[in-house]
Amino acid sequence: MTHELPAQRSFDDLGTPLAAATFCVLDLETTGGNRHDDLITEIGAVKVRCGEVIGTFQTLVNPGRAIPPQVSVITGLTDSIVADAPRIESVLPSLLSFLGDAVFVGHNVKFDLGFVQTALDRSGRDRWKGSAVDTLALARRLVRDEVPNCRLGTLARKFRFPHQPSHRALDDALATTDLLHLLIERASGLGVTGLDDLVAFTKLGGHPQSAKLRLTADLPRRPGVYMFTGHSKSILYAGKATNLRQRVRSYFGSDDRRKVGPMLNETQGIEHIELPDPLTAEVVETRIIARLQPRYNQRGTTTAKYCYVRLDIEQPWPRLSIVKKPAPSSIHLGPLPSRRMATLAVEALHTAIPLRRCAQRLSGDHQPAADASICSTAQFGVARCPRAGNANPAKYAALVADAARVFGGDPTVITAQLRQRMTTLAASQRFEEAAMTRDRLSALLGAVQRTELMHRLVEAAQAEVAMGDTTWIIDRGRLLDTRSDGRLTAAISIAPGDPIEPGLPVPVEAADEVLVLARHFDRHAEQLRVEASGPWRFPLELSTDIESIRRAA
Repeated sequence: MTHELPAQRSFDDLGTPLAAATFCVLDLETTGGNRHDDLITEIGAVKVRCGEVIGTFQTLVNPGRAIPPQVSVITGLTDSIVADAPRIESVLPSLLSFLGDAVFVGHNVKFDLGFVQTALDRSGRDRWKGSAVDTLALARRLVRDEVPNCRLGTLARKFRFPHQPSHRALDDALATTDLLHLLIERASGLGVTGLDDLVAFTKLGGHPQSAKLRLTADLPRRPGVYMFTGHSKSILYAGKATNLRQRVRSYFGSDDRRKVGPMLNETQGIEHIELPDPLTAEVVETRIIARLQPRYNQRGTTTAKYCYVRLDIEQPWPRLSIVKKPAPSSIHLGPLPSRRMATLAVEALHTAIPLRRCAQRLSGDHQPAADASICSTAQFGVARCPRAGNANPAKYAALVADAARVFGGDPTVITAQLRQRMTTLAASQRFEEAAMTRDRLSALLGAVQRTELMHRLVEAAQAEVAMGDTTWIIDRGRLLDTRSDGRLTAAISIAPGDPIEPGLPVPVEAADEVLVLARHFDRHAEQLRVEASGPWRFPLELSTDIESIRRAA
């Protein structure tokens, strides 16, 4: 099933169709096979578009040295034949003009392109930087089972090309042109319709699951979400892409992650949702993963690990704890993606702020027993112990206030202290302890940044945020819709979750989407045009401060 915006795609959306691409098929004769030591003796080139030859280029080149006899036997070129020919430095301007912005094509293109690049280097010219297609690599992918080898002569005889190679540059270039047209026709059956497909095909065609490339034939070159589906159309994996076609086809080539092979083996279909921009695609991807938890999406199970750091400020003698669900009478950092991050953040806070660590419930008028023992952390001076009377209420309240400032987005109250601790430990060559303090501080800063980003977006309430010709319609951290000039409303088919209550911690199930949006708005704050019913407090100045502290750490 395909979900698309009701909008006409532009020419750019479709990429460069092969019928509209111009190719320059080039062949060289040289004094040998080493591009660093040997030199060009002849150049032949054919320019084609839509299967028609639109120009040819041919010239002998004087290499300035003797042509080896064994090369003369093969090519028929001798020193006397090239004696009056121009040197390569004189030929290059004409060759580059003929080549223009066409796609460079060769049979073993690395050989021909390598000699051209070396000649450009020697003459002090800029290197050629266009696209290149190798008919040898394409032939190995597409027709290898039909021929004993993929030499140009073998292929020309097998498929009865109008032009046969002769080890002369123009003849060989014409034969390679015939081969290019045959290979494009063969590749089109595997969904190769654009120039980008053809350039990438040498990596894709040899993949064990390359027959399934046909499943990508209808994918657009636009942002969206793709879904690999198995039997009964169950979703195996969902992902986002700026270019759906290019991203999905990359799984059949360069993507060597361990899970990709088994996933492709199970794949029976590929669905997609076309969306107006990458940010909307990332939000929709997040919703699909959260709700369907596809088996090959590792992120699909991480929300089960989410937790909060809680400071129970409404209780007498507040303390820190790690909880799965937030409480309305407390303040929180999070949700955080793992208990490890939460633990490191708590340890950072405890290192700088000696709050009590025992979990015993204490009343506001608690009176310590005469025989109450001081807990071990208090004995070491790193915590207060009100249970045993080792805490002054007023001073303890000041400690709680410092912790609350951190939870409120201001970690500067403790960062200087922790950085000084790192410096002192490192100077004493206690490097493991210094590294531990660094990791704790980094985790705490990340937790504060994460929490503050989410809170600020929720506080903005209803907002229309525009960048360029795209407008995102936000309601308390949720993306309701996306508009793009010249397009209809995006009609996002995956609806947002429940409204987020203001003043409360962001729920676990909403955290990923809120963060995706908040981070994007924070990163591009200076480019945004915003109308919001609540305060709009982006960029998060804390972001730069945190990054500088992390680098210093």
